[in-house]
This record gives sequence, structure tokens and C-alpha cells, in this order.
Amino acid sequence: MNLGLLFLETVSSGVITREEMNWIASNQREFSRIEAATALKLGRLLDNGLIQMGCRIPLKSKVSFIDS
Repeated sequence: MNLGLLFLETVSSGVITREEMNWIASNQREFSRIEAATALKLGRLLDNGLIQMGCRIPLKSKVSFIDS
């Protein structure tokens, strides 16, 4: 997992999963200073209610029901 990509996904969807939070917590000792600042930013967004704990529903692949 990549913290930068996780940050972008979380901000764009407004949701962070428990698994992602657990990954951040278990890998925080290995973060660079920039990654640590990014993790803190995610925490602030969560504290301020701008992102929520939950699950993301994956986008369905484009399926045509016309042929069914």
C-alpha cells in the first residue's frame, strides 16, 4: 500500500476503511517525514468530520442489461 495513493483515495471518496487505518498504525514507524505529515493530515480530516470511517463500495464494471 502507498500512503500517498491512500490519501488521494480517501480525500476523493471521503471514506477511510478500518483496514487502511490499521495499516497506517502498523507502518507509521517506517514513514518518512512527508508520509508522517500526510498521516497526521488524514487524522485531522477524520477528527474534523471531513472524512468518515466506513467502507468504499467498488465501482461496478460497465455491464449492459439491454442484452439480458
